[in-house]
Amino acid sequence: MTTTIVRAACPHDCPDTCALLVTVKDGVATEVKGDPEHPTTAGVLCTKVSRYTERTYHKDRLLYPMRRIGAKGEGKFERISWDEAIGTIAERLGAIALRDPQAILPYSFAGTMGLVQTESMAGRFFNRLGASQLERTICSSAGGVGYRYTVGARIGTDLEQVQHAKLIVIWGGNPIASNLHFWTRVQAAKRNGARIIVIDPYRSLTAEKSHRHIALLPGTDAALALGLMHVLIGEDLLDHDYIARHTLGFDQLKQRVQQWTPQHTAEVCGITAGEVIELAREYAAAALAGEGAMIRANYGLQRVRGGGMSARNIACLPALVGAWRHPAGGMQLSTSDSFPRDNAALSRPDLAARHGRAARVINMSTIGDDLLKPASADFGPRIEALIVYNANPVAVAPESAKVAQGFAREDLFTVVLEHFQTDTADYADIVLPATTQLEHVDVHSAYGHVYMMANNAAIAPMGEAKPNTEFFRLLAAAMGFDEECFGHSDDEIAAVAFRRDHPRSGGYDWNLLKQKGWQRLDMPAAPFADGGFATPSGKCEFYSAQMLAAGLDPLPTYIAPYESALSNPELALKYPLAMISPPARNFLNSSFVNVQSLRDTEGEPRLDMHPLDAGGRNIADGDMVRIFNDRGSMQARVRVTDRARIGLVVGLSIWWKKFAADGKNVNEVTSQRLTDMGNAPTFYDVLVQVEKLESA
Repeated sequence: MTTTIVRAACPHDCPDTCALLVTVKDGVATEVKGDPEHPTTAGVLCTKVSRYTERTYHKDRLLYPMRRIGAKGEGKFERISWDEAIGTIAERLGAIALRDPQAILPYSFAGTMGLVQTESMAGRFFNRLGASQLERTICSSAGGVGYRYTVGARIGTDLEQVQHAKLIVIWGGNPIASNLHFWTRVQAAKRNGARIIVIDPYRSLTAEKSHRHIALLPGTDAALALGLMHVLIGEDLLDHDYIARHTLGFDQLKQRVQQWTPQHTAEVCGITAGEVIELAREYAAAALAGEGAMIRANYGLQRVRGGGMSARNIACLPALVGAWRHPAGGMQLSTSDSFPRDNAALSRPDLAARHGRAARVINMSTIGDDLLKPASADFGPRIEALIVYNANPVAVAPESAKVAQGFAREDLFTVVLEHFQTDTADYADIVLPATTQLEHVDVHSAYGHVYMMANNAAIAPMGEAKPNTEFFRLLAAAMGFDEECFGHSDDEIAAVAFRRDHPRSGGYDWNLLKQKGWQRLDMPAAPFADGGFATPSGKCEFYSAQMLAAGLDPLPTYIAPYESALSNPELALKYPLAMISPPARNFLNSSFVNVQSLRDTEGEPRLDMHPLDAGGRNIADGDMVRIFNDRGSMQARVRVTDRARIGLVVGLSIWWKKFAADGKNVNEVTSQRLTDMGNAPTFYDVLVQVEKLESA
């Protein structure tokens, strides 16, 4: 028996991007463990990825190309060959491209985060074809834009410094479920005497283990940040030297926040004035004492109308108190911009120049509406073909009824590359088997730490599965694309993923990275201790001329939700409950839902509801209920609990529809409206009503 250990990396949409060690015995992967030598993984994996062999060898893995034989949505297919699949796809796309290639749309996201298997060969193909481009906004673009306006780049506190902090504010996140290795460092800081404060409408697992939980109303995070600034400035809890040297627009900010008294802030946020004052004082005390005062902001806070402004306002706080001076201070939203990715080398946007026009851009968050639109002068051609990879939009995209209606169009040619027969695959004309992370080569950046990561193929592809890159190579050849870049191997693509000449990459060498598995970027311990922000001014910009030029308020402000009792009282009379749908602990977006052991742990779709809200509707713990608004409805079993604040219901997500009793999930009630900046979805900007199912 031959046993080898293969270095790999977790591909999933999580800040941790763990280093993996895969045990392979006679060509079979028998165990996946965390690399104990990798400083952030430290030998520990989440429950989901520790069972990765269960996913790879799952009895329902798609192993052969298939063609639809039933109605769209039925999920009935017959096996075909790869030659027939590629020939059919090339013929259909070629005919559409002769009329207008912009009628063809890719749809992908973070089913894998690897730079090779996401948009490298796929990007080259769609650029060469002249297809419409996809605006990939569904996760973090609102907060990313707001953060960049303020500090210049998605760079922040190093994960490896967190255990040295004395105050950690976890804002809009539940790291126990979605950022395990950050939580491990938080626990170490807590043992060292740190105070942990969680700001979240829901008393999550993380909030339950914190020293203080501030349960504000959804969509009011920007208001809370303004209230904190009011107290910091009004009580002179400031680092005047840092403000003078490293910020822009303090005088204008001082005027702006005058109206945000603790009382006014409390009324908007649904909390007490005392909570605003105490949080501001505690935060300032830690920072001004030279101790690490860190804010870990996550993506929950930006999935509302004013989500970009929320992230921007919060990003102003560390500069006011000089928290950036300490390596364990400052803020982390994402570390993505730390990595010197060479996107031009990966996806070759220059290939699109042959078409002599800018490509049409379709927002992935409005795919429900866009699939139903006819051709027009404003919209362009009707979408006639869709290639879906690394994504499950029928389950994940907002206003799900419209998404399913669009995918059900008989005149829409849909190809899905997948591991399993997802809700989206059920609507495909052709389904193609994709390799998992254990079966292909890839290279990764991260958004929660600063290590470049290598993924070596541990086993041969199962059945006739192929990497995404190989599918697009075959399709390019079938369509007569003869540019040299379509012949590049996955290793050749990985070799150009990061810029060798960038000072952070340490002379990036793919062959060396493959051998070691990971390499730290050359990043300072405290990135903005002495300023050096990546903004036009080089300072933390309380006032942003870029925002003014973009038609936005150049100063921090509050943008009320589309749907709330204060901003839309008429709608709230009809639908009085706010709803959010954060990730379930055992799922990752819609990944892992089909892994039986993980789904058994989650049980079934559930709705957490406060006792007062439940009692007023004659709903008892364990009842089945209908959650609805004008966009749609879904069913779930109620858990009556004060973990949900009064006026809020919480549906942990994202369930595949086929595993729900009524064939629906929470995105039946979410909206396609977009955020203030970044064109992102507003998943947590939702009002609903809930009623006991027997009376529905």
